[in-house]
Amino acid sequence: MTTLLDTLPAVTNAERARILSAPRTAEAHRALMADIPAMTALQTGGAATQDTLPDTLSVIAWNVERCLFPQDSARHIAPLEPQVVLLSEVDHGMARTCQRHTTADMARALGMTYVFGVEFFELDLGGPTEMAFCRDDFNALGWHGNAILSAVPPQRVTLIRLDDHGHWFNGNDGAGDPQQPRLGGRMAIAAVLPSQTGPVCVVSPHLESNASAQHRHEQFAVLLDALEEFAPGMPVVIGGDLNTGNHLPPRFDWRDETLFSLAETRGYDWSATPAGVTTRPSLITPHPERRMKLDWFCTRGLNCFENRLLPAIDTDSRPLSDHEAIWCRLNLASGP
Repeated sequence: MTTLLDTLPAVTNAERARILSAPRTAEAHRALMADIPAMTALQTGGAATQDTLPDTLSVIAWNVERCLFPQDSARHIAPLEPQVVLLSEVDHGMARTCQRHTTADMARALGMTYVFGVEFFELDLGGPTEMAFCRDDFNALGWHGNAILSAVPPQRVTLIRLDDHGHWFNGNDGAGDPQQPRLGGRMAIAAVLPSQTGPVCVVSPHLESNASAQHRHEQFAVLLDALEEFAPGMPVVIGGDLNTGNHLPPRFDWRDETLFSLAETRGYDWSATPAGVTTRPSLITPHPERRMKLDWFCTRGLNCFENRLLPAIDTDSRPLSDHEAIWCRLNLASGP
């Protein structure tokens, strides 16, 4: 069961020492995840500007790559007048983003409520390009995760863990990164929002980058099963970074993924996703080796009549992220 909190409790010095000294095994990782309160909780905040969503819904999904510039990122997407913003890779209390709660900052700038959940507790400051943004030599909290921003207050929310074995913790499957020691795993946040035509479920996921197509298939199956329990029969929009094609050499092609057909067999549709590659060079990732299509909308019981790729470049030609934002407008009154 997901606990809802106004503030996520920080990891204590004793808990941090236990994490650092724990054996790098799946069993140890599961025990730590159960004992750290923030790993089973969601933080809520912000202020709603509407009580109920209209019949048409403007949705943005964006991997903001730590969210170095929350106010500027909010300003960048504001012209699309989103009622729902699905975010991944948002920092909370990290030195590389000036210890800010980047989700809360974006929500405040857009006049929205928010739900934030921890994907990883980061034990260090990050890689070399991230270190350049650090003014401190410590993380105040070390949280990194997903968020949902909404113009209306959610009726229900839940945290969905997509794996618990410690993919980035134990390194036994080749995923460990000495520059990113961390506790946690990929996850999604789901929220039921009120609309004029009934409730709609919105979902912010983040699938594993450093893994096979089968691994992501299994994660997406976990997500769809959880949504069937959380929002049975309800219209659903899933939007975010599914890492499709990532770690699949030599082509790094999203068409090698099997999660697309999996979703279709469950009654979902991918046509709300705009055409085009969704990654770009950024300040943190200045020289990517390949350009990929990682970001998608997956819907059920909804009709998309407009979509667009929003380049993650501000008015000063500065990249805000290594991912473009994706946008769609959905009709809640009738399905496809």
